[in-house]
Amino acid sequence: MTSWYQRKRTRELALVACFLAPALSIFFLYRLLPLGWNVLLSFQSWSPLKAATWIGVDHYEEMLLDDDVFWDALTNTLIFIGCSPIAIALALAIALLVNSDLRGAAIYRTIVFLSYPLMTVAVGIIWRWLYDERGGFFNYVMRSSGVIDQPVKFLQSFDWALPCVIAADFWQVLGFYMIILLTGLQSIPQHLYEAARVDGVPAGARFWRITLPLLRPSIFLCIVVGILNSFTSFDLVYVMTNGGPGHATELLITYIYKAGFGQSRFDYAAALTVVQFLLLVVLTMLANKLSGGNAGSLER
Repeated sequence: MTSWYQRKRTRELALVACFLAPALSIFFLYRLLPLGWNVLLSFQSWSPLKAATWIGVDHYEEMLLDDDVFWDALTNTLIFIGCSPIAIALALAIALLVNSDLRGAAIYRTIVFLSYPLMTVAVGIIWRWLYDERGGFFNYVMRSSGVIDQPVKFLQSFDWALPCVIAADFWQVLGFYMIILLTGLQSIPQHLYEAARVDGVPAGARFWRITLPLLRPSIFLCIVVGILNSFTSFDLVYVMTNGGPGHATELLITYIYKAGFGQSRFDYAAALTVVQFLLLVVLTMLANKLSGGNAGSLER
């Protein structure tokens, strides 16, 4: 009996291994192997025209002690991430609105979500035109209404460029946040609200004591999406400002691209990538901690 069970168990494990092998092989070849090679490259001096030599932590010392552009890019990336809760709060307000008995709520949901499927390059081109100092929509409206006399150089201003890029990013990702939060709202049992109403609990208290706690997994997902979006907004920044003026809108992802493909410093770009990856892991763990430590887990 034991021998038969062991043979059956072995066959099941072999079958599972056969099904998992293709996916695990792809994951290893296109994820783990490049990641390991990237970490190794960050400790070497290498270019396509010369052999690699081991230099230890020289790249990291240069990055932390001598590279002002790195600190500008890191600061801008953290600002990008820090502004994500604003977009999540706006999306939550919209989700609450379209989840009510508002007439035409389905139409409003569609209108808000339409911005997300657009290609990011197209979004960058649209918003670059809106901000244009000569024929841009915003300057035209403000000059026509007498708010300003001279056009505002939004994307050429050290003060306005980064907020303008963040606003364009908000516009695109707002619909996705709304769908995530709307799904979370619709999964909350309605009898909890009915019981609270019977007990005379006001609407504000119902929101803080029922809605927000039960939306924690959805909010955590939005935070993670916001963090990932801040680390991958290369195309939006590249189209709108290319990191300028100066390095006012430089993000880590755009600086990695410029170091690797603009300056042919692939080894230094690898070190930048390692720092970005570690920062991503730390921020995701911190977001999970703030969400209760088990956000997204399945209850058995």
